[in-house]
Amino acid sequence: MIFKRLSLIAMLTALCLVSLGAYVRLSDAGLGCPDWPGCYGALTVPQSVDAIAQAQTVYPHAPVEAGKAWKEMAHRYVAAVLGLMVLALFILGWKNKSSIRTSPWVTTGLAGLIVFQALLGMWTVTLLLKPVVVSAHLLGGMSTLAILVWIAHRHWGTQIGRHLIPASYYWLIRVALLVLFAQIFLGGWTSTNYAALACTDFPTCHGQWLPAMDFKDAFHLHRELGESADGGNLTLASLTAIQWTHRIGAVITLIYLGFMAVNGLKYGQLKTLSIALLCVLLAQISLGIANLLLHLPLVLAVGHNFGAALLVVMVVLLNSKITAQSR
Repeated sequence: MIFKRLSLIAMLTALCLVSLGAYVRLSDAGLGCPDWPGCYGALTVPQSVDAIAQAQTVYPHAPVEAGKAWKEMAHRYVAAVLGLMVLALFILGWKNKSSIRTSPWVTTGLAGLIVFQALLGMWTVTLLLKPVVVSAHLLGGMSTLAILVWIAHRHWGTQIGRHLIPASYYWLIRVALLVLFAQIFLGGWTSTNYAALACTDFPTCHGQWLPAMDFKDAFHLHRELGESADGGNLTLASLTAIQWTHRIGAVITLIYLGFMAVNGLKYGQLKTLSIALLCVLLAQISLGIANLLLHLPLVLAVGHNFGAALLVVMVVLLNSKITAQSR
């Protein structure tokens, strides 16, 4: 069945795209192309002397940096491929709605999300990396991945009976998605505000358990990159508040998901997933600490984002596992 195979391919593509997006952002290539959807008015990066001269004439305030531009365009190319896959899933979902194992409305919602993601990608460039837009783009990417994991698992995986687990554990798994996405937002907000190195000691921050912090400007959503709510420069106290909150969120997420995974070991059909979740969770915490102590090396920073994506995969798989097929 084409729909079944395509759902798995799209899921893997989305997982790669989330990591590629992180690589583009963390290598400071988010504005590698000053326009959208092309690059300096073309579908590829300007290469020849004449093409570069023309690009600089049209965009005099955006010098051509081929390396960064190619990173950005690679992300856009993969995003376009994923968009076409989602369009195909949308069409096939309605065409084969009597035989697929998920509602065609799920693929419809996914198609709408992809369109919104494209708009966020455009606004990321046109609004010059405004933190709320970039963070929303990250959440949109993770949400796209989550929906594709759900669709793929409905066709490739198996479910367990609701009666095999207590209601308390059922809801523990359901709420885990909210806990995880809240932490992903905090991580994205830390990254998009360049607050990852606001303090580099661990477990304290600036040598204190409770450092000086400014939460008002730290979480003011409608401000420009690097600016406070009144248009001034974002202070170290604000950046510290962003990173410190992300740390607290990491502790809460570790305890919550860890407790859920350990409990899952009691149920035979959830044991493998629970072990995988524990491994990814511990690796993610280790990467977060290593990023702080080693001052954010690119490979570890991208790995941390990839770890967050894997956590999304694991938690969605658990949610799908405990949800009976509708048909």
